[in-house]
Amino acid sequence: MQLDDRDRKILSLLQKDSRISNADLADAVGMSASALWRKVRALEDAGVIDTYRIRVNPEALGLTFHAIVHVELTRHDRQAIEAFIQAVRSAPEVQDCYATTGRADYHLRILCADLAAYNRFMDDFLFRLPAVSSAQTNVVLKSIKADQPISV
Repeated sequence: MQLDDRDRKILSLLQKDSRISNADLADAVGMSASALWRKVRALEDAGVIDTYRIRVNPEALGLTFHAIVHVELTRHDRQAIEAFIQAVRSAPEVQDCYATTGRADYHLRILCADLAAYNRFMDDFLFRLPAVSSAQTNVVLKSIKADQPISV
């Protein structure tokens, strides 16, 4: 889909506040509410707008332990990888999982209540997965930049 300047402005505003009313968004981009609705619908239909969501403060929920775990697998056959991915997707502590190049096969972003909960996650979950060879943990001391809008 080819984006025009209004599409870019709509995307920028929605990324900042997905709860903005249709009327306020139309006002901000200089369109009628019905024309804006059609534009937003076209962006959704094209897959440019993937979803609308809120951001929850993990600390307000008692999730104060934040880590990045670099995981190496012992096996790379399809069955082992699919089992690993399915398990990771089911673990509520895993916020993000990336398969990358480099030494580690996967990088997990983990949120837990505290160090004890993290140790339980590692012992009772991650190290019980047959394909996991090793894991290196980097504890997040502070977040510098996260959940930034995509520049359009």
